[in-house]
Amino acid sequence: MKESAKSRATFVFLAGIARPLMNILMAKKWEGTEKLPAGGFIAAPNHCTEIDPIVVGHMLYNQNRPPHFLAKSGLFKAPVLGSLLRATRQIPVERSTAGANRSLQVAREVVDAGGAIIIYPEGTLTRDPDMWPMKGHTGAARLALKTGAPVVPIAHWGAQEVFPRYAKRFHIFPRKTVRVLVGDPVDLSAFADRPLDRTTLQEATDVIMDAITGLLAELRGSQPPAERWDPASNNQSKHGRFVERGTEPARDQAEPGAPEGDTK
Repeated sequence: MKESAKSRATFVFLAGIARPLMNILMAKKWEGTEKLPAGGFIAAPNHCTEIDPIVVGHMLYNQNRPPHFLAKSGLFKAPVLGSLLRATRQIPVERSTAGANRSLQVAREVVDAGGAIIIYPEGTLTRDPDMWPMKGHTGAARLALKTGAPVVPIAHWGAQEVFPRYAKRFHIFPRKTVRVLVGDPVDLSAFADRPLDRTTLQEATDVIMDAITGLLAELRGSQPPAERWDPASNNQSKHGRFVERGTEPARDQAEPGAPEGDTK
C-alpha cells in the first residue's frame, strides 16, 4: 500500500504544524537512525507519556518514513481527528477477533509496501513506577512472524519531563532534551519455524522487550530492574490510568487496578 497523494499531502500539512511546535517544546538528539531498514519495518518503542507518538513520529518523518500507528477504532469516529487518521492511513484497532484480523491485514499491506508501522508492545503507558518498560503484548511479535518484517527497537527518554505521565500541562522551562535511540533489528530467527501459539509469541515478545529495555538503559545510564513489571501481578488493569494525577506508587506498593478507560 503506497502512500497516496492525499496521504502525503496530509502528512506534509500535519508536519508543518507539529515539527515547529516540537522544536519549540524540546531539544532533540536522535541516534542510530541509520539502522532503520530501507524496506518496510515494525518500529517498537517504549511508552512512558502521552506525547510519545509525536516524538517517535517526528523522528521517523524526518527520516522520510511517514509513520503509521495502530490506533483505537473509536478515535476514527471523531469528526476532525478521524478524517486526519484516515487520510494518513493510520490503522484502526478493534477488540473483536474479526476487527483484529482486519487491522493485521492492513498493517501487513503497509509493511509489504515498504511502510513503517509503529506498535507499542506495552499497549499503554508503562505502569512501572520507575518508568522502565513493562511486560509486553504480543501484537508486534505476531505481525513480525507472520510477515517476516524486521522489528526495530526504539527507546526514548526525556519526553516525560516535558509532559509528565497523565499531566495537564507542558513543562517547557528549563528547556529539556529528548533523546531517541534506534537499535538494530531484533533477531527473531529462532521463532521462524515454530507455531504461532501463546508460548512462541510471548517468548518473541520478551526478546523484543529486552532489546527496548537495553536501549533505554543505555540512554538512562542505569540498570533496569531484574524482573520486568507485570500489571497483572500487581493488581493493575491492562488499560486506563492507574494512578491519580501527580502521584506515583512505590515499586513495592502497587496501586490497585483501575477501571477500564483511557488506554493511555
